[in-house]
Amino acid sequence: MSPLHRIVVVGDVITDVLAVLSGPLAAGSDTAAEIRFSGGGQAANTAAWLAAQGVPVTLAAAVGDDAEGRDRTAELRSVGVDCAIESIEDAVTGTVIVLANDGERTMVSQRGANLRLTAEHVERALAAVPDAGHLHLSGYTLLDAGSREAGLRALTAARARGLTTSVDAASAAPLRRVGAMAFLAWVRDVDLLLVNSDEATVLAGGLEPAAQARALSATARRVVVKRGAAGAVWADRTGRLSSAPARRVAVVDVTGAGDAFAAGLLTAWLAGADPDAALARAGDLGAVAVSTLGARPAP
Repeated sequence: MSPLHRIVVVGDVITDVLAVLSGPLAAGSDTAAEIRFSGGGQAANTAAWLAAQGVPVTLAAAVGDDAEGRDRTAELRSVGVDCAIESIEDAVTGTVIVLANDGERTMVSQRGANLRLTAEHVERALAAVPDAGHLHLSGYTLLDAGSREAGLRALTAARARGLTTSVDAASAAPLRRVGAMAFLAWVRDVDLLLVNSDEATVLAGGLEPAAQARALSATARRVVVKRGAAGAVWADRTGRLSSAPARRVAVVDVTGAGDAFAAGLLTAWLAGADPDAALARAGDLGAVAVSTLGARPAP
């Protein structure tokens, strides 16, 4: 495999308030949980997992001018992420409350400074890394109206510089709000689109996973449908279809598993791996993620 150029990740930085529930949520009453505060955000998590594999990575993002923003930036730098993170004076760092139980999670989000990411900041971040070879965009950047221009500019500027591009579709509920037609227009001709099963259904309808991946390959050059415990499917415009089972591990917390999967997939694919090997590497990292508490790799 060839050595990797720098990957620029564009998107969100979040403080995760993770509550691993002892059982089903008791509405209107108390539910015991193990609670922890940690760094999160789809883009930041993916960058951290890339850095953990020794990949040179730069994160372009925005945080508030607050203690949480400084903590989140310091955490990322400490694990090897080069941070092109803008501190927004009159904004707060985004926060997500994650309720995790029985292999599922529900998120309650305050996007905060992530809504203030600008196209100009993304342009400056890209201009500062002449060694970049790939841009990975968190779909949240497109799904939030406030940061949409930054996400679109990131894709346009990356292509103009000859970088390959990838997008993670992010989340089914905001995808439904913006509509499949709009989102697919924004990501047309990206080199790689990642979607989970719910996102694939929003974008391609209730087909079986391989058919969803094939349908979406009319928009993106390559598509991976992440199916959790059922594995993953790859389809591309050459007509190639690959699938891989998920590794069987004890699930502790699924938070960040998709971001770890994305990091593993990108690392292998950009180094020249074929789809089967790339999916295997992605599944390995996803299995590590669900086996540990929190969205980031263990120190």
